[in-house]
Amino acid sequence: MQLELSTEDAAFRAEMREFFTTAVPKEIRDTVAERGELSKDQIVTSQRILNSHGLAVPHWPAEWGGRDWTPLRRHIWHEEMQRACVPLPLAFNASMVGPVIAAFGTEEQKQRFLPATANLDIWWSQGFSEPDAGSDLASLRTTAVRDGDDFVVNGQKTWTTLGQYGDWIFMLVRTDPEAKKQRGISFLLIDMTSPGVEVRPIELIDGGHEVNEVWFTDVRVPAENLVGELNHGWDYAKFLLGNERVGVAPVGATKRVLAQAKEWAGAEQLADPLVAARIAELENELLALELTALRVVANSADGKPHPASSVLKLKGTELQQAVSELVVDLAGPAALASGAGDDSTVPQWARRATPAYLNLRKASIYGGSNEIQRQIIAKTILGL
Repeated sequence: MQLELSTEDAAFRAEMREFFTTAVPKEIRDTVAERGELSKDQIVTSQRILNSHGLAVPHWPAEWGGRDWTPLRRHIWHEEMQRACVPLPLAFNASMVGPVIAAFGTEEQKQRFLPATANLDIWWSQGFSEPDAGSDLASLRTTAVRDGDDFVVNGQKTWTTLGQYGDWIFMLVRTDPEAKKQRGISFLLIDMTSPGVEVRPIELIDGGHEVNEVWFTDVRVPAENLVGELNHGWDYAKFLLGNERVGVAPVGATKRVLAQAKEWAGAEQLADPLVAARIAELENELLALELTALRVVANSADGKPHPASSVLKLKGTELQQAVSELVVDLAGPAALASGAGDDSTVPQWARRATPAYLNLRKASIYGGSNEIQRQIIAKTILGL
């Protein structure tokens, strides 16, 4: 396989690298480099800078901000952004609901939502998982009953990431309780300021407030907010989840953290043959994952993600977790100082090691648990 970039693509990489390291404020990029928690303002500021230069949603149709790049250039854009510690465009907007509306929404929905979604004028939340419907998403029980020009929504969603910032939420709701599980589901857009919507925080094991549960009590939603056809939401959800699974294999970010880990380790730890072998194995696996990611993007078409997107999700999250565990091990006893303040003599990277490790336990669950991904791989790739 020829891995060397053409002259044109090498120039494109240099252009992306210069932009990301100069246009996005250093304070934002430093927060990412230190594996800190980005504020809402930082996320919005970064995405609006990208969008103003046509770099927020290059994979969208050109009429809505896309760039019609080759799969290789999209990969370069994605990797250089992570390398430069620039926050990725908000996934709920850029990789999830945006492509769904672009592919299946009405012209009115596209005009109303897509420009605001790309620019993060609307912060979208994802309303898929429920207390009894996570990996088995088709078991969801939140209902939407037609009443005149509205749907009336009742139910609960959980693990709603950054839902405390949400302006709107895209939802899977049950619109036909008599149909087979997947066939009675629709895709609905709901204004989170609507009466009857309540967001409640969930505190995570690392002490952060990143996820929420969202309750819906007799929430009236205009029927015009239905995306696509009634009871066809499962098709749109599969389209969305395929995009999500490609996006949750953050090769560039994982490579960056691994490179940082080598700096944090220092010469003495790197001289340990077991540590050196562990790092080399992770580097090789990340290279293999990167090549797989290129193949997946190049072969995804017609709204049907390549089956190997499940491989990306599975292996990408496993490597994220493996690198975070390596950092904890390199920090040693200093990893216990996660509660120490900025005046601590313990290095900041060591204080962040354990919270980052704990936070990434979620990675093998969201976007479809890794157990489910193994079933998909067995069925669609191995034919078992």
